[in-house]
Amino acid sequence: MGRLAARIALLIVAVSFAAPFLWVIIASVQPGAGLSAQPTGEFSLGNFQAVLTWETTILPVINSIVISAGTALITVLVAALAAYSLSRYELRFKRSFMLTLLFTTGLPLTAIIVPVYSMFYRFNLYGSVPAMVLFLAASSLPFAIWLMKNFMDGVPVGLEEAAWVDGAGWVQSLVRVVGPLMAPGIAVVGIFVFVGQWGNFFAPFVLLDEPEEAPAAVTIYTFFSQYGQVAYGELAAFSIIYTAPAVVLYVAVNKYLAGTFNLGGAVKG
Repeated sequence: MGRLAARIALLIVAVSFAAPFLWVIIASVQPGAGLSAQPTGEFSLGNFQAVLTWETTILPVINSIVISAGTALITVLVAALAAYSLSRYELRFKRSFMLTLLFTTGLPLTAIIVPVYSMFYRFNLYGSVPAMVLFLAASSLPFAIWLMKNFMDGVPVGLEEAAWVDGAGWVQSLVRVVGPLMAPGIAVVGIFVFVGQWGNFFAPFVLLDEPEEAPAAVTIYTFFSQYGQVAYGELAAFSIIYTAPAVVLYVAVNKYLAGTFNLGGAVKG
């Protein structure tokens, strides 16, 4: 009886998550779709044709890719260097630093956006995409470092010591020994940061002033008029296009996410 109740509960949760995606799919190919999309015999790609323009979709998606990929790349590189030091060396304030990182992971972006906006405006950085990418990378670093260190701890130090004996420095051992073994962990951190920034609306909305620089997470609100009217069909079509890059990225690196860190026998023999 208990197992049946658990399965029913899981089914309800699954349907609750699947229903919005089903609505998006139906509304995207239905002409004149409304808030309550119902399956009909009508089928049209007009909604996709309406949104597939340079200003509406293509440029915002490119902006999202540049911002998210740039943030993920910077975060992964800096987090790897920081995690290496925290994992391999005995630092005086290591515990305090790790606890500080843990605290900052729970700090919401809305709590610091006002002083950040003031700083951007004072240093003439308002509207600068590179400056915003650096800010987003800095805000992603605490959790990325914490997560990367856990992956780094799983790589045996003996592998690096063997490389050092062969004449490799710490940079070479990090790039050629630790890096390849940590590929699944790096993929996890990179995807986590990329997806997080892909859906980031607040920071670009506040820190960017030109519509040409806005990512897709900001331009999606152009489908909502000031009088409460919504182009539901076009919104659904844009949502599918907007979601596609993140899904493709996840599928492309799925083999790394499924990888395990069975490195216990790597130093034997």
